[in-house]
Amino acid sequence: MGGSQVNQALVRLYFEARDGMRDPVAAWAKLTANSQAYRASRGERKVPLDDGTAAELIAAAFAYTAAEHGPDRVAALAASPLAGLVGRLGGAVLTEQPCASEQVLGPLFPGPAADDWARAAYVLLWGENNRTVRAPGTPWVIAGRYKGQKVVAVGTHPTRLSDETLVVRPGTDGALAMAMGHVLLKEFFLDRHPFDGHAMERTDLPFLVRLRPRDGGYVPGGLTGRAADRLSVYGGEAVEVLLPRFDDGPGVLRRGVPVVRADGEAVTTVFDLLLAVYGVARGGLPGAWPDGYGDRGEPYTPGWQECHTGVAASRAVKAARELGVTAEKTGGRCMIVPGWLDTPHADTAYRAMLALLVLTGCGAGWGQPGAAGIPLVPYLCLHACGEDLSDVGALSWALGEGLFARRTPRSVLLEAVRDGWPMAPPPRVLAVPRPIYPLPPDVDLLIGPDEQCDVAPPDAALVEEALARLGGGAAPVEREAAPEQGRMRLLVDHAWMHEYGEALPVYRPPGRGLPLKPTHLVR
Repeated sequence: MGGSQVNQALVRLYFEARDGMRDPVAAWAKLTANSQAYRASRGERKVPLDDGTAAELIAAAFAYTAAEHGPDRVAALAASPLAGLVGRLGGAVLTEQPCASEQVLGPLFPGPAADDWARAAYVLLWGENNRTVRAPGTPWVIAGRYKGQKVVAVGTHPTRLSDETLVVRPGTDGALAMAMGHVLLKEFFLDRHPFDGHAMERTDLPFLVRLRPRDGGYVPGGLTGRAADRLSVYGGEAVEVLLPRFDDGPGVLRRGVPVVRADGEAVTTVFDLLLAVYGVARGGLPGAWPDGYGDRGEPYTPGWQECHTGVAASRAVKAARELGVTAEKTGGRCMIVPGWLDTPHADTAYRAMLALLVLTGCGAGWGQPGAAGIPLVPYLCLHACGEDLSDVGALSWALGEGLFARRTPRSVLLEAVRDGWPMAPPPRVLAVPRPIYPLPPDVDLLIGPDEQCDVAPPDAALVEEALARLGGGAAPVEREAAPEQGRMRLLVDHAWMHEYGEALPVYRPPGRGLPLKPTHLVR
């Protein structure tokens, strides 16, 4: 007998079916025809079972479900020990975190290896998960510091692992990131040009964006699909664009961008829009602009962020310059290691942080581990179980089109699934890394440590061996090499992002928000 614990009713029924058929997959097929018999006993007595038999049961469930219902109905949360195996089978590897890195860096972003921490020249530990001394990444941070790495922690508490700590008010991390972006754009793109080549080749900054007339100005529309031959079209005609502002209630920023005419439309580049969003002024453009780093009234200056975060403007400028100079001298060996951000709008804060890496050519420096090249699928089935009567339209900016007015999160998410958006369908077999609540409905096999789960997960290698013994199409197959990630995106060209005013990096202050924000699920 080994370490696995299995629901007593499930293991009894499985042995009865298997002994009569001598085929684990057929036994599982017979068992799931009357799954209510053991589903009803979840949370009741468990019995020990040797790991080999537990692995055989799980492998039979994988093989039958993938063949009968499709591999995407086998799912595992990304932190589960079975996630890699599920991904290689073609199943859904689910994430409960915002998909900011996938939106910006691409859907197959693998995440850095652990020793990349030690190789980085400059590391920002950004968020509360990274301030504890015994965190899993601690040895790599220490190894990097022996090599001269500078570590700056950003969070609500000081940390002993860093050379310097920027103590921010809870939920205001995005404001600091936006102010650092303001400095990078001003000093490394307008005053000097060390990252222009990277921006032209590896980002969407030179891409042309349509502008649509709205309320006496223009609002950004979708990408035209074409890129300009330079980052900016500055020097000719200019128009005033209306941009979202959330720091003082849902408001509107009016700032100018240079434009050219293409097929009768006014178009500008993503870079020109980005300068307008961050408030980096250039002569001759209309609108309201900050008068320097110390301006506290116009977002997103270092002086403005000081009012929100409590971090001195001079320290925000210093951190931005250190990041830019280090990235320039080392060829992009800088990292941001994201932790927990205490705000319901964390996805926008993560995207503001990611913009710093994109601008400085550090696209491999997002220290959130991926799933070995396996796309992460936003986890719908747990979060959308219950009814939430919140108004999703309340998240829209002042000039939103009203696409989600008086709509509930559940109705919007279910509509997205119906339309074929890339979200996880309800799984039939699900592996979770920790206790969960509420239980997802209609799951034939729930693998995890919770008392409500059917079986504790054995070693993934045992399950893989059992799958190989079952043969047929159930054996794990190697995925093709991940396609080239392509350009990193600072403009997320999606209807939902435009509706919320978040197509470009933006700051939303902490607040109640909604339990689930639909933009978490946009890829």
